[in-house]
Amino acid sequence: MLGSAISIARKLSQRGIVGINRRNNDYIQPYNPRHLFPLVDDKLRTKQLAQQAGISVPDLYGVIREQHEVTNLGAILKPFSDFVIKPAAGSGGEGVTVVSSRSRNLYRQVNGVALSEEELSYHVSNILTGMFSLGGKPDKALIEYRVKFDPVFEAISFQGVPDIRIIIFQGVPVMSMVRLPTRMSDGKANLHQGAIGAGIDIGSGTTMTAVWRTEIVAEHPDTGNPVVGVQVPGWKQLLELASRCYELTGLGYQGVDIVLDRDRGPLILELNARPGLSIQLANRAGLLPRLRAVEKNISALTTVAERVRFAQESF
Repeated sequence: MLGSAISIARKLSQRGIVGINRRNNDYIQPYNPRHLFPLVDDKLRTKQLAQQAGISVPDLYGVIREQHEVTNLGAILKPFSDFVIKPAAGSGGEGVTVVSSRSRNLYRQVNGVALSEEELSYHVSNILTGMFSLGGKPDKALIEYRVKFDPVFEAISFQGVPDIRIIIFQGVPVMSMVRLPTRMSDGKANLHQGAIGAGIDIGSGTTMTAVWRTEIVAEHPDTGNPVVGVQVPGWKQLLELASRCYELTGLGYQGVDIVLDRDRGPLILELNARPGLSIQLANRAGLLPRLRAVEKNISALTTVAERVRFAQESF
């Protein structure tokens, strides 16, 4: 058994696959100073930081920080028929409630389930207790604009909003994928909940192979439409936006999550100091050769334009 595990590890290493230990020891620890983590672990701080830098993010409608403020929820929601409630320090899409419409005192989620204001208040209270936060620490509830996704993804998404994850290393985009909601993921763009991850060619911005659970797929399981060969609009602009996040946070190794709004264009959804490694499966390629290429050439890549050009020519 041990010999088999060693053999598998060796084969993965030969293909340039980065595992959790290597990611943590060789890239997160050396390139991501711990004191910078709060800039991305707290979505409210990330949003404020991006706005100060002139980077577009979903509008913030309100923040609830304390239990006694939960009574303000109705007043905050009154002007809006659709919105998102999320934990500021949540991860993996846990605790995110997306409301697409309202009728009288009922709020209808994108999955069709209606909630009362009391039920929403109870959910906000759970967020504040840290039920969905990293480490179970007390949290804040953010109420913000609900993204209306770009029509380019309409045929290959189920209910929810797809997002684009770009891994940035020292400001250079090294790998990307689009995460497509499915019925299994309950309309959420999270791979561990059953969303599809389709690799995106860095050079062209076109989707390539896709992974769903443990399978390589060519079509969306719910719509039946091909997920391969889709051209992401404004691709170079997205790479430049992601590259700018290096100066925004100071984190050398991070994941940048971008959504394409049909009216507002690209919006930064969140940043991640510990991005997952399944992006390699979606691309059927290892991160290691790309990370090493950046390390070898980084001294000559001093501007966003240079970093993006290098990425598109190299990867």
